[in-house]
Amino acid sequence: MTEQKNYNKALYTLVTVFFFWGFIAASNGVFIPFCKTYFNIDQFQSQLVDFAFYGAYYFGALFLFVVSNTLGRDIMNSWGYKNGIIYGLLLSCLGAVAMYPAINGASPGDSNVFYYVLIALFVVGLGFSLQQTAANPFAIALGDPEKGAHRLNLAGGVNSFGTTIGPIVIALILFGSTPKTGAELKQMIDNHEISLSTIQYLYLAVGGLFLLAAALFYFSKKLPQAKANPEIIKAPNAVKSLSIMTVLLVICFYFIFDQYTGIPNNDFILKLSILGLVSVVSVLLISNYLAKKNSEGWGAMRFPQLVLGMLAIFTYVGVEVTIQSNLGELLKFVTHTIDGVSFNALGLKAMNDSEIAPLISLYWGGLMIGRWAGAITVFNPSNTLKTWLYILVPYVAFGVVLFVNYITGFNVSNLFLFAVCIAIQIGGFFLGKDKPALTLKIFGLLGLLAVLIGMFTSGYVALFAFISGGLFCSIMWPCIFALSIKGLGKYTSQGSAFLIMMILGGAIIPPLQGKLADIIGILPSYWIAALCFVYLAFFAQRVGVITKEI
Repeated sequence: MTEQKNYNKALYTLVTVFFFWGFIAASNGVFIPFCKTYFNIDQFQSQLVDFAFYGAYYFGALFLFVVSNTLGRDIMNSWGYKNGIIYGLLLSCLGAVAMYPAINGASPGDSNVFYYVLIALFVVGLGFSLQQTAANPFAIALGDPEKGAHRLNLAGGVNSFGTTIGPIVIALILFGSTPKTGAELKQMIDNHEISLSTIQYLYLAVGGLFLLAAALFYFSKKLPQAKANPEIIKAPNAVKSLSIMTVLLVICFYFIFDQYTGIPNNDFILKLSILGLVSVVSVLLISNYLAKKNSEGWGAMRFPQLVLGMLAIFTYVGVEVTIQSNLGELLKFVTHTIDGVSFNALGLKAMNDSEIAPLISLYWGGLMIGRWAGAITVFNPSNTLKTWLYILVPYVAFGVVLFVNYITGFNVSNLFLFAVCIAIQIGGFFLGKDKPALTLKIFGLLGLLAVLIGMFTSGYVALFAFISGGLFCSIMWPCIFALSIKGLGKYTSQGSAFLIMMILGGAIIPPLQGKLADIIGILPSYWIAALCFVYLAFFAQRVGVITKEI
């Protein structure tokens, strides 16, 4: 009885860790436009917040894979999942605490300090990479394996709740409960009434919570280490391939950063950003081509569904992040003025950072709405009950989003129109018929349609079209994962590790859109998001045929 109680305590702690991932990641949507204003940087530089945070996931997962492959033993298995989570929490704690000296004494317009912020976020992301690699299988180990999926869905739901309230909390910390005009915010920054000291204290508090969570895991002596299958399937050719891709990315971004030591050449930076994207796509496709000719030494990369899935995860994370990361600039940027009133590219009154926060929260809330609905089938309800749950659960989740915004003092009356978008998503679930390939294809096409509506209409229709991207991205991760690892057999574990690496998309695609926005404007830069949804729909169709899902 005591042992089960301890297991429950670990599960609650683990769920808290899932909450942290969502809270910090979604908070970037508010932190990015604030950094742009505070440090006086361009849109590309502001997107480097995502580059540092999500790039760390790639480098952390790559490090574990390369070292394990070189030594011939699984490093995470050697540590045990419990210790892997502890090490990850301590590393994230180090990054959070490092935020204090990183921005200590920073003044408005001091862009050099911004790069210290990126380093601290990179360390936080490295810790998250370790935690995420260990946490999912650890959740399954904490109790009856038959109920492991239920525990993962609980954790995923709490993660989504963190993404919903993160932007609101950060906005309250930075701006207070009362929305201010853009001119007032700028004046407050100039007068040093808004400083980064609140961010310092926030990250110190978060670091303390990371440390507390690590201590709870460490002192729970009866918890299992929950080690996996120790067998390592060496893939030296995959190591070489990923190493080449990494070197190419490092070179591209080295020259990009070098540009900002002087007067940046926007066209050159855009070309380098595109080259980084091309490097990822071409290396993976060439690797799969070579693996099909001779599969020896390629490991899981011999499977076309896995390589296409790596690109799909890369694209999915990229589009999920880039829509909301650039949303702040889309709503803030003044395109024209009528009778002294400033308007943005959507034809709405130009907004400021605090007014944008509820919309960022709603975007991430869309992911929570979709994930709650997507978890319904796990509980095997009857067909009639499942039909009603598909209709009711999304609106219950929407009510949670509205309530969180309401109690924090934001006006939610303008958010009600989002109910129409939810109805469209519900229709997508019914059309998908619980089939991963068909569901992914439908939601990919709905995402494409939403971005196009956002680009070619105006007002609140365009606004909610863009925000609905969160709804249509919500179920993509499990669908892509299921399709990518289907039929991999003994290569499943290695294939899963490769897919985790491709969270890298969140580091590459948002800065690319940011630089495109600097050159051609923020609204047309959303063609990047449209192209991402095109690939995701293509992936669903192509891999659905390969795996005989379609």
